[in-house]
This record gives sequence, structure tokens and C-alpha cells, in this order.
Amino acid sequence: MRRVVVTGLGMVSPLGCGVEASWSRVLAGQSGAKPITTFKVDDLPARIAATVPRGDGSDSTFNAEQWVDSKELRRIDDFIVFALAAAQQAWDDSGLKLDTEEERTRAGVMIGSGIGGLPGIEEGAILLHEKGPRRLSPFFIPGRLINLASGQVSIRFGLKGPNHSVVTACSTGAHAIGDAARLIALDDADIMVAGGAEAAVCRLGMAGFAACRALSTGFNDTPERASRPYDKDRDGFLMGEGSGVVVLEELNHAKARGARIYAEIKGYGLTGDAYHITAPAEDG
Repeated sequence: MRRVVVTGLGMVSPLGCGVEASWSRVLAGQSGAKPITTFKVDDLPARIAATVPRGDGSDSTFNAEQWVDSKELRRIDDFIVFALAAAQQAWDDSGLKLDTEEERTRAGVMIGSGIGGLPGIEEGAILLHEKGPRRLSPFFIPGRLINLASGQVSIRFGLKGPNHSVVTACSTGAHAIGDAARLIALDDADIMVAGGAEAAVCRLGMAGFAACRALSTGFNDTPERASRPYDKDRDGFLMGEGSGVVVLEELNHAKARGARIYAEIKGYGLTGDAYHITAPAEDG
């Protein structure tokens, strides 16, 4: 089996745009949780979420037009926008330059999403109901499909190797990175851009998760206290959004070009409890 290393990092998170900003704010104990102000929530039991801070790009805010053309922005959902931004950061960080067709066919993408373009689906359903089918955009479907995050990234960088998406709820990003590493280890690729992207903080998403009693509802007035896994006062999870992407590379390939190596992926395992759709098995 070939050895696999990480040579590029990219992130868009509720703590800011970029790895350095997000990591420094994690170390400072900051929270990205805040009240939802972009849609009606007064009739919802959970009214807070960890959303990406939008802005002009200063102070690590996220300015979508810095990463995606304004015309394309109207065609794709935010999870794809976040994936493109995080992938661009990771690609630039890796220092990779693919000059030949052979190199491009040995480089692929595996970026997943648990839900995909839910906000756009919500908007499309309302438009269909109120205005009729002729008002739907021809980009409605391709702008919401989960695999189009990987597809858009592959188009941007000209990557013609394995192109795949993972959909495994909260495990999606980890599975995408693990599966991508296996492709390199098995000699199906030399380079993989891998990770996850999510942007489902919309009225439909919040109402849906609230209906299955998954969301925290006891900290609407103190959102920074809501995300508390393993705590005795935990009462659900906090909806969030963003994207994390890494560049994975075969070890000798990375060494040959003098790449900076952040880490090595030594192993990867995945299992299912075969027990319940949401509850973990009591015996572990």
C-alpha cells in the first residue's frame, strides 16, 4: 500500500474564512453560534445556528464574490460555493501545478455533503407552488446536487481522475477524506482534493431537524453555550455550515516536488451499528 500525506488545507467556518482565522479563534475559545436573522424563526423551537460570517472579506469574513464569479453564484447553492472556496485555499496552500494531461488524470476530487442544496430546494419548491414550473431555472437541479461540489472543483482545477461524492450525514467529510486516501493508497490516483461542505441553515432545514427533536432548544438566548457534546446539560446539536478541504498526495510524489507535509494518514476505518437511524448502540 502506498503512503498518503496531507499537503494542503482550506476552510470556511462559522469562525471565519481561512484555516488560520478559524484555528486561532478556536484556540481563543470563540464561538460561531449566533441568533438566526436571515429568515423567520419565531415559530421554531431552535432559533440559533453557527453560520459563516458574511462580509467584504475583511477580518476573515466570507465574501462569496472573492471565490466565485457573480454570474455563477446565482446558479449554485452555498454548499458548492463554500466547497470551491475551501478547495481553492487548499490547492493554493499545496503549491501544486499540473502541467500535463497525465498529471491531471492522476488527480481527482472527493467532496461530500450530508444534505446538499436544501436552501435552493426550499426556494424552488415555493417558486413552483406560487409561480408555476416555467419560473424554475434550468440550473435548479445542477445547482443543488451533492456531487456537483466535486464536479465544480474538478472543473476549476482541470482534475480528470476519480470524481466522487460521499453522503453519510455527520460523517461525510471524514469518510470523503478516508475514501480519497484509499484511492491514492491503491494507486488509483496520486492526488485527491477531499473534504466536506454543508449549508443547510434555512427554514426548512431548521424545522426538519427540530421536528425530529435533534436540535438544542434551551440556549436560544445564549447561543455560545448550545454546542456542548458529552455535557450533562446537552439538549441537542447546533446547526452549522461551512467547508473543510484538504489536498492528499502520495508520499513520494509530494517529496519529489518538495511539498510541505502537514501529516500522514496512517489508517482509516468505517463501520455501522446496524441498530437505529439516529441513536447509537448502547453496547458501543
